[in-house]
Order: sequence, then structure tokens, then C-alpha cells
Amino acid sequence: MNHRHFLIYKPYNMLSQFTTNDSHQKKKNFLGDFHNFPSESMAVGRLDENSEGLLIITTDGTLSNLLNNKGKVEKEYYAQVDGTITLEALDKMTSGIEISTDGNKYRTQECQARILDRLPQLPQTLQRVRDDRHGPTSWVSITLKEGKFRQVRKMCAAAGFPVLRLARVRIGDLKVADLKGEKVLEITNQITISKRNLL
Repeated sequence: MNHRHFLIYKPYNMLSQFTTNDSHQKKKNFLGDFHNFPSESMAVGRLDENSEGLLIITTDGTLSNLLNNKGKVEKEYYAQVDGTITLEALDKMTSGIEISTDGNKYRTQECQARILDRLPQLPQTLQRVRDDRHGPTSWVSITLKEGKFRQVRKMCAAAGFPVLRLARVRIGDLKVADLKGEKVLEITNQITISKRNLL
């Protein structure tokens, strides 16, 4: 079977799934509303509804398993946080910080975190984010090799700097820039989806 792969920039206020059986979610925005993907498509490495950024859609379950292999594939996020973030807060996150996941305490793995020295070039968002008239904000880059539910948000909050806007900008070697402004990019023939590209 010739599998197909797509790279998209998932917008704010959209679920990283194609359908739901939950009656409370019927009026939500789904990936099927975003583009007419093949019927056997699946989202890989989900983003929560209030986060935006790179998402791979594939018809290949093997690729999905590769991307979700713990500790293998780097995922980089840009987070706009409330306040002027400190080096102490970054050190807490890079060395591992205690968060809650599934009702249990969890210490995150070591990661990379740095302050961005300029505003990131991200697609426009529908999310309303308060501006600096109501207090300073900071942009940080956080790169993980794990993916607990809402992990970046929880890490930033635990360090004392809640997230205002969150975007995933890289999965392995695949970057936002690869989209070149397109809504959906079929990458089967343009970028080889392989272990070499993703690790």
C-alpha cells in the first residue's frame, strides 16, 4: 500500500481528531473540517484544543508508532508566557520539574529551554492573547523528547510562568517553514518520512 503523509499547522480551537462519540463535543472543530484527508488517516502526536502548530497526518500506523516512540523524536514548542521569565525558571524546566499527570506526580525528563530573543514568526491565530499593556510576556523555546498531556503548559505553570499561547514548531527535522504558507502540505514525495528525518 502506498501511504500518504501530510503536514499541517493545526489552528487554535481545533481538536486533533477526526470525529467523536462524545455528544458534548459534536459542535467542536475537527481535522475533517480542516481538509479532506483520506478516510484511513490518523493524527500523530496530538495537540490539545487550545494549542496550535505542526501536526502530521498519515495513513501509516508504523510511522505513527515511530513518532510516538518515547525518547526518540524531538518536538520543539514556542510558548508565550505570562511575565518576564527568569533563568532560574528555565533551569527548573531543563533539569526536570514536577508536574501532575493522570492524577499522579511526575518529574519530567531533562529538556532544552531558552528565551527567544525576538518574536517568533507564526501564522496568525484566532486566539485572543492579552498584550503587554496588561503586563510583560516572554517567548520561550522548549524542546522535549516526551509528550505527557499538556506537558509544556504544566511545566511552565510549575515554574511560575503560565502559558498564554502555545505552538509546536518542529517535529524531528520537520519545521513550520516547510509549509511555506500552505494550509496542508502533502509530504510523501517532497520530504522523505523516515527515521533519518525524524530522529
